[in-house]
Amino acid sequence: MPTKEAVRQNPKNPSDRSAGTPAKQPPKGPAPRPRFKRVLLKLSGESFCKPGGFGISAEELHWIAEEIREAASLGTQIAVVVGGGNIIRGAQLAAEGHIHQATADHMGMLGTVINALALKEKLKQLGNDCRVMSAIEIRAVAEPFIRGRALRHMEKGRVVILAAGTGNPFFTTDTCAALRATELECDILLKATKVDGVYTADPKKDPTAKRFDTISFADALAKQLKVMDMTALAMCQEHEIPLLVFDFNKRGNIANVIRGQSVGTLVTVH
Repeated sequence: MPTKEAVRQNPKNPSDRSAGTPAKQPPKGPAPRPRFKRVLLKLSGESFCKPGGFGISAEELHWIAEEIREAASLGTQIAVVVGGGNIIRGAQLAAEGHIHQATADHMGMLGTVINALALKEKLKQLGNDCRVMSAIEIRAVAEPFIRGRALRHMEKGRVVILAAGTGNPFFTTDTCAALRATELECDILLKATKVDGVYTADPKKDPTAKRFDTISFADALAKQLKVMDMTALAMCQEHEIPLLVFDFNKRGNIANVIRGQSVGTLVTVH
């Protein structure tokens, strides 16, 4: 199977990591205006490692940074919330009774900082100016999260990488993504996943599962679909922030969303 680097360099390779049609070349002429002025991208910690793996894979890191770089080049302001499950699974430690959940959650926050620093360095290598902002103070490696400062960074064209969740235990990084999207007045929250949207059931377990093109927050909550945790969904619903669930493994999907193309499942208030 070709590496991601080979996929990017060889246009004859498929546009995703498994199968598909060759990536289309962008049309010549003036670039279309992006559909969204400001977006928040939620990345799981597992995005940084190979499937079933742990830690940070150089290949996966390059893929993530390349996708963000392409999207940022369209002129949309981007904030990124990163998870930390590839570094440590605090919830699992707490569930097994080894560590109190508050402590385990703080350990997980530190894992997100590791991912954020790795992503910052890779984005800078690719020529993208960026900043890491942390909800817990680690001034030696990251700026503290201050809403006004984050907005100024984005207005200057910098990608803002948000680490350490909300800074509080008992809140997931999904809830952090919903909170930051609200605070930063983002037009949409983009949740990167391993599947191409929201289904009636797990498509890996149920071959009859159907994908939704659109669904309301009320229906997603009522059906208890595994889109995000309930707190995050309720916050997006209350503040009318649309949520797009999409397959991050297909090349160019973030940029395609920003261009206004139909990708994944859109969750809206109505």
